[in-house]
Amino acid sequence: MEGLKFLLAFVLLALASSFVSASDPSPLQDFCVAINETDGVFVNGKFCKDPKHVTEKDFFYSGLNIPGDTSNIPVGSNVTAANVEQIPGLNTLGISFARIDYAPYGGLNPPHTHPRATEILVVLKGTLYVGFVTSNTENRLISKVLNPGDVFVFPIGLIHFQFNVGKTNAVAFAGLSSQNPGVITIADAVFGSDPPINPDVLTKAFQVDKKVVDYLQKQFWSDNN
Repeated sequence: MEGLKFLLAFVLLALASSFVSASDPSPLQDFCVAINETDGVFVNGKFCKDPKHVTEKDFFYSGLNIPGDTSNIPVGSNVTAANVEQIPGLNTLGISFARIDYAPYGGLNPPHTHPRATEILVVLKGTLYVGFVTSNTENRLISKVLNPGDVFVFPIGLIHFQFNVGKTNAVAFAGLSSQNPGVITIADAVFGSDPPINPDVLTKAFQVDKKVVDYLQKQFWSDNN
């Protein structure tokens, strides 16, 4: 009996540790400024610059005051990212940032997920209808209309969106709990994959006529990031 309890405790600890490792691990040093070269120490997917050569530029990024152009993007939104690719000093720190601009009524940051990050969004300008959908056990929509100063959280991995319901441009800023949160835009991933997913799979999955799937796969799926 004691042996069974020990085994159960060991399994629970193993599961707990696997859940913890699902997000960016905690750093083991002050910083690990990312470099593209391979002559450093391999940490969290990026090599580290020699700390003696680190400067303030490694932790700085300028330009989030500049509106993103939404005029030539079909979905009417533009995401300006500030992650480890733009700020090398974010490497191993488990955080990043983004600015999202939305065209007047109809500007959409389409349904997408961040596989490695929870997102916290604050509206600076305009009115946004936002929401996320819970996992398949319920598929429940949790949504809210946000005004300037309002904050909303999108849990890690869940499908979410933002839609401008105002008559003017809208602007929001988002913090994400990963140096490289990633983004999977649902329509783009499903209907715009390369090579395409077999139409028979999508016809059965979405319970629609094959002509609908063929039409969707032929569309140009734009990237607003």
